[in-house]
Amino acid sequence: MSETSPPMPLLDDEALETLDDFLESDLVDPEALDLIGTHGFLVALAIAPVETPAATWIAELFHGEPQFTDAAQREQMLGLCEALKQNAIDALEHGHLPELPFDLELGGLPPEETPIGDWCAGFMEGVFLNEGAWFEHDEARVAELLLPFMALSGLFDDEPDMRELLGDAERAEALVRQLPELILDLYLHYRVPEEKPKP
Repeated sequence: MSETSPPMPLLDDEALETLDDFLESDLVDPEALDLIGTHGFLVALAIAPVETPAATWIAELFHGEPQFTDAAQREQMLGLCEALKQNAIDALEHGHLPELPFDLELGGLPPEETPIGDWCAGFMEGVFLNEGAWFEHDEARVAELLLPFMALSGLFDDEPDMRELLGDAERAEALVRQLPELILDLYLHYRVPEEKPKP
């Protein structure tokens, strides 16, 4: 199905703009993730094999509790985050690829200088919230699926394997193009039971 269906937006443009304005405002800690990183972070939570309590991911995403102006704003902004996460789950559950908030090409730039790097870094922050659960079953397969996210995130630049992976521009571009399919592959890895060999 994913071959013929266009990628699915996880929030409409107006909702993304509203969330972006809030994340860039003085109400939010300057160290908090920006919109691109937040998108990656919430997609990772949608894939995660275990549910992360809202209080935990809110504190991580915003680096503490934002200075919401009132209860209505808190409900609106957290509601947008929840909607993005749930829309990702709904899309993946039906075998659709999520639309990512950037063009799937590096254009010769290092990943960390592009939205791709920011998104992957946010995604990995979501993984780190419960790293043990991600790697609990079939660690080698999960590591293989996560490798492009790790390499493109810029968080592992001190590891020679990661540098080597991105050293070839063509290979790096191929990793970027794989991201939507890898998101679906990871989701299915945790939710589609392995076929048991017939006796």
